[in-house]
Amino acid sequence: MNVYNQLNSPGTKIAVLVDPDKPTDKTITALALNAKEAAVDFFFVGGSLLTNDNMDSCIKILKTLTDIPVVIFPGNSLQLSKKADAFLFLSLISSRNPEMLIGRHVISAPYLKLAGLEVISTGYMLIDSGKPTTVSYMSNSVPIPSDKNEIALCTAMAGEMLGMKLIFMDAGSGAYNPVPESMIKAVKGSIDVPLIIGGGLKTPEMAANAVNAGADIVVVGNALENNPELLKSFADAVHMIH
Repeated sequence: MNVYNQLNSPGTKIAVLVDPDKPTDKTITALALNAKEAAVDFFFVGGSLLTNDNMDSCIKILKTLTDIPVVIFPGNSLQLSKKADAFLFLSLISSRNPEMLIGRHVISAPYLKLAGLEVISTGYMLIDSGKPTTVSYMSNSVPIPSDKNEIALCTAMAGEMLGMKLIFMDAGSGAYNPVPESMIKAVKGSIDVPLIIGGGLKTPEMAANAVNAGADIVVVGNALENNPELLKSFADAVHMIH
């Protein structure tokens, strides 16, 4: 399985973000079955701060019940599992914190090499959502202001020129506001690699708006915690747009 080829294939896609810390095995099982029925494209597994050692068991459930690719979306360099299909090697290119740009990557690289995971270099950009988020606090970085499209597009261009295979713009978990559509459009018009958008997509309509603006893949998570039945509506809204 080449996950990057699937990420980069034609058609808009949806990924469900699964935080191994939050759900019980029963909840993960229900989510996996709902995702299979909704024809979800990917699971992204990870969180800004994991306090329980549930990553392996979470991925095992997802892999046992579905054929949906499982991609680790790591909150830190310790979030590794050989059971996943791929690993987003995130460089926080919106930051000026060297640890998030390259420092922790040096530590995790040999472990990733040994794990045999498909490693996908990803330019990760935090976008201001109207409130501080866990990821901005944990990464000790300042998000790109939501009205500074030119900063976002130049940052994304630089990430692609540095060899990043994906650009991931994230408003953060529990964001008040999603990444603005005008910013998505500006960034998409300046890069050729796939563009992922996450954070603050509370309704299927908001996910569809992000895709219409240029997102190739949208990520939903928090919106499903209280309303898991929304998953099929999210997936349908994204897949209907080509």
